[in-house]
Amino acid sequence: MAGNSSMARSAQILRFVLKHRASGVFADPGSDTVVVAEVVESPQEADDLGPVAFVRDLEALGPTFIKLGQSLSTRTDMVPPAYLAALERMQDDVLPVPAAEIREIVEAELGVRLGKLFKEFEDVPLGSASLAQVHRAVLNDGREVAVKVQRPGVDNEAMIDLDTLAGLARRADSATGIGRRVRFSEWVQEFRKSLMAELDYRLEADNLERFGERLADYPELQVPAPLRDLCTRRVLTMELVRGTKVTSLGGLRRTENDYELLASALMRGYLDQVFVHGEIHADPHPGNMLVTEEGRLAIFDLGMVAHVPPRQREHLLKLLLASVDGRGEEVAGETIAMSIQLEDFDEVRYVREVSHLVARYAAHGGSQALSEGRLMLELARLGLTCGLRSPPEMQMLGKTLLNLEGVSRALEPELDVKRVVDGHLQSLMRQRMRQAFSPSRLAGDAMELQALLQEAPRRLSTILSLVSENKLRVNIGGLQESRLTENLQKIANRVAAGVIVAALIMASAMLMRGDVAGPKLFGYPAVAMVMFLLASALGFGIVLSVLVSDRRPKVREERSPRA
Repeated sequence: MAGNSSMARSAQILRFVLKHRASGVFADPGSDTVVVAEVVESPQEADDLGPVAFVRDLEALGPTFIKLGQSLSTRTDMVPPAYLAALERMQDDVLPVPAAEIREIVEAELGVRLGKLFKEFEDVPLGSASLAQVHRAVLNDGREVAVKVQRPGVDNEAMIDLDTLAGLARRADSATGIGRRVRFSEWVQEFRKSLMAELDYRLEADNLERFGERLADYPELQVPAPLRDLCTRRVLTMELVRGTKVTSLGGLRRTENDYELLASALMRGYLDQVFVHGEIHADPHPGNMLVTEEGRLAIFDLGMVAHVPPRQREHLLKLLLASVDGRGEEVAGETIAMSIQLEDFDEVRYVREVSHLVARYAAHGGSQALSEGRLMLELARLGLTCGLRSPPEMQMLGKTLLNLEGVSRALEPELDVKRVVDGHLQSLMRQRMRQAFSPSRLAGDAMELQALLQEAPRRLSTILSLVSENKLRVNIGGLQESRLTENLQKIANRVAAGVIVAALIMASAMLMRGDVAGPKLFGYPAVAMVMFLLASALGFGIVLSVLVSDRRPKVREERSPRA
């Protein structure tokens, strides 16, 4: 039965892909398909095709695809603008699971009856999303808590969906030009890791604790603390924080409170998370933040947190600093340094386009039309158009900044986001410089220099000895396993097979024309006919092998030496 359900689910996903295959989503940047997808749609077609229908069908496919849509909303290099706008409005509100099922899950996960754990447990959820729903509860000591419970069957459904997506991605990578450029299979693998981490609430509890400790320097911000004894893979119990959504703040409350401090603290705190601690909270949208009665900004839903390697942090920090200063060529240089160059990478065009984009951003002063987050996403789109595949961290940072800008402007519409970002980035850079010249860092550098100086004479003497004795050799590894050798062998085999086929045909033709004694087949000498049929079969096999097994060469990729 499980196999049948898996096949049915795969067929459902395939129908979705076939229905929207001409939509322009996943089309090669700059191709005509993207334009058609945006302008051809008529009112009659809008119900079945187009951005709204695409998002509606994604939501109908269930939790995995709702999360997939949220991930797609960061990929300006794969998704046309009209679809990006629709994906950003994607809803994640679903009908709640019956309270009896939720109670069973909590008791099974925690191993204790609810009555022994909680004085109260409300059956009506505070919120219900595609992966989980949240219920208010009261502990026996009187503390109010929020209990986040994973919906039943979500993890199994996600595994089936992810396996199907991985198979489709592999086929798209080998059969389409955009697949060879974007590498859908790598993106699906990253999405798999992100979703599997989000389905393990023990990791989210770790994130809550870590973010709470790191944001302690910002008293304006609050992260609810988890209760570790009441957290499992499918149940997360944390402090209950009451407040008002940032999008629901009334005019009277705005006049009585200065929310600019909250907005500024939010931007600075998240910049610290990225550039100091190397973590990106990928989903800080307004629905995950509340303004408490005490005037603090509470942050929830820390399931999607990505790690940024130190080298990438350096490039991203320099990129943002150069952007706010309007140095377009430096922005292009940093983006190239952390990206993968495809075979058709046009560096001259890319630098020119990026310079124009950054100049426009600097002239607008970080306005909503071209903000920091929008700039990062636009850089990724320009990159793929010019043959440069940008790292996922850059696009994730762009989406995060875009969400943060939305929250900040909801708190304080007149906030100068660019000034806040620029000021804090300068502060972070000064902090980096002080750390670079700290006694411990200098001592480490001195030890490395000492080791280099001690080893240099011996290694130089070894090289000179090898040169003087004519024993210096350079080994090139991997040539026998390279695609060049494989292709040369394939060519040689086909040439040899072609010669054999030609010889058999020539020999059979000569025998058919002569008066050869012996058995006949279709009126011709049997030996000649057998040779002819054998040659025909071999020739057909060669043609079939060319059509079926020959693949287009992979797009050659090259990392920048500055990476």
